[in-house]
Amino acid sequence: MTGCKSGCGCAAADNTERVTGAQGEASRVSHFVIPKMDCAAEERMIRLALEPLPGVVALAFDLPGRRLRVFHDGACEPIADRLVSLGLGARLESTEAVARETAARQQRSDAEQSRQQAGVLKWLLAINAVMFLVELGSGLLAQSTGLIADSLDMFADAAVYGVALFAVGRALDWQVRAAHFAGVLQLILALAALVEVGRRFVYGSEPQSLPMMGVGLLALVANVACLWLISGHRDGGAHMRASWIFSANDVLANLGVIVAGALVAWSGSPYPDLLIGGVVGLLVLNGARRILALKG
Repeated sequence: MTGCKSGCGCAAADNTERVTGAQGEASRVSHFVIPKMDCAAEERMIRLALEPLPGVVALAFDLPGRRLRVFHDGACEPIADRLVSLGLGARLESTEAVARETAARQQRSDAEQSRQQAGVLKWLLAINAVMFLVELGSGLLAQSTGLIADSLDMFADAAVYGVALFAVGRALDWQVRAAHFAGVLQLILALAALVEVGRRFVYGSEPQSLPMMGVGLLALVANVACLWLISGHRDGGAHMRASWIFSANDVLANLGVIVAGALVAWSGSPYPDLLIGGVVGLLVLNGARRILALKG
């Protein structure tokens, strides 16, 4: 077995106290500083990179402090090399023997948190899936590109929650494939929405303001409910913080649809609807781009 390049000595000390957990045994904990780890997407990237590595037992993130603790067994060199390859400026601070109670408590906490968060994710998936169908159908009937685009934003969130639930406990390649599948669907729908905005801009449309405002208000209530569900978990893992951000952004999009509906009613012009439809469509398109950029 080779030693760690950083000289932390984590391949030595075979007589250190060992900790048994669901994913294996942890004899050491390595402390990393990761300067460019400042959002949920980067935490998820790190999890995808490290969790499949042999010997990695648990991960403890501190996003505000840009720090990571890795509970592991054996050499830290593969862990450090994988982190460096992500290009986030990761630097190993220290590695030390870990107490039995510390690692066991971390593993129990991770398991309980995952169980609770899975329940919340199922509710978020159901709410967003239902609202996607409601907004899409209403948008087609009301000739509103704003509602159509906002329904795709709901679909994007539902896809993220569905992928998160599907990928739990699966291998890294399955997680990446699932994310890319959701990204491709999101990309196709976003492009379709933008094409529809362009078509209606050229050939004209007559959006109905009352359905726009009514369904936009219903979507607003749904996203506020999502924020309430996430509120107790928004300081948890990456997917929960991302869910909080997604739902908060959705509230702004819903308000945009409501305001656009009011402007359509006031001015009699379809342009407010086309504008909000184009803006939301571009936001969904950018989200698809970020998902498809994920690598294993």
